[in-house]
Amino acid sequence: MAYISQYQYYENGGNNPESANWGSYQYVSLQDIVNNYMLMYVGNNQLINNVDRYQVLFHAKRAIQELNYDAFKEIKILQLNVGANLRYILPFDFVNWVRISIYHNGTLFPLSENIQTNYASAYLQDNNNNLLFDSSGNVLSPENSQITLDRIAGLTRSQYLNETSPYYGYYGFCLEGCWYFDFSIGGSYGLNTETANALPTFKIDKKGGVINFSSGAGNKSVILEYVSDGMENGDDSLVTVNKMFEEFLYSYITYSILNTKLNEPEYIVNRYRKSKSALLRNAKIRMSNIHPGRLLMNLRGQDKIIK
Repeated sequence: MAYISQYQYYENGGNNPESANWGSYQYVSLQDIVNNYMLMYVGNNQLINNVDRYQVLFHAKRAIQELNYDAFKEIKILQLNVGANLRYILPFDFVNWVRISIYHNGTLFPLSENIQTNYASAYLQDNNNNLLFDSSGNVLSPENSQITLDRIAGLTRSQYLNETSPYYGYYGFCLEGCWYFDFSIGGSYGLNTETANALPTFKIDKKGGVINFSSGAGNKSVILEYVSDGMENGDDSLVTVNKMFEEFLYSYITYSILNTKLNEPEYIVNRYRKSKSALLRNAKIRMSNIHPGRLLMNLRGQDKIIK
């Protein structure tokens, strides 16, 4: 990023938003990375020559994507309310989730992923269970399958897991936030600890681009922490990378170009393969933020008596 004055940094030159440049010095833009590489690493007297800018741009983007998946600790956080359809639309730049929580009275309550399927697609059938087709020969599909309708209506039989209630462990139905039990048969043994939680559960439909929640999450505020690829919706001017990884990016681009060239000596390719791995390892150590104060906090509990 180009150097800016302190007034431009703190006040954005009097423009809105005021916070546009806060924290920007720790990043270098994709444009600067490509320009620097073309100036300093490409030429007649350099190892890399006869390479076009678009090739450097492609490999730089791939390197940034890999860093976002593996090394960066820049988790995006989005808060949305879940409607009556118990769905949460995934963000446009969603790649993978880190944690999903319900926000209530200033506290985050992490949710558990449902190991069982709570959604499905369906086909229309006649009274003889034969599939129905349209005039083009395509199978007709309803808007929602029966399992989805039951989940939205709260009719899916599930286990009540409120330890403060005498109905803890009973199976029943949750409808509009109220639980109904058909009969009591005593405690439930062999509890599935993977989903033993009084909070709603979720299942991500990646192909459909939504998170499906169990009954009880309706009209609740849900916070999604997720990982993006860092491509900023295709706007190259907004793509940035931490300066700790800048040297790794140059090495990654060099290795990727050499690895795709014909008649390139194998020892040179291996040299830059090892170089990029070493630079990535060093950058990860720098970004690990291992401070003595954090270690001390963990060591304080070493003498705690375990009952």
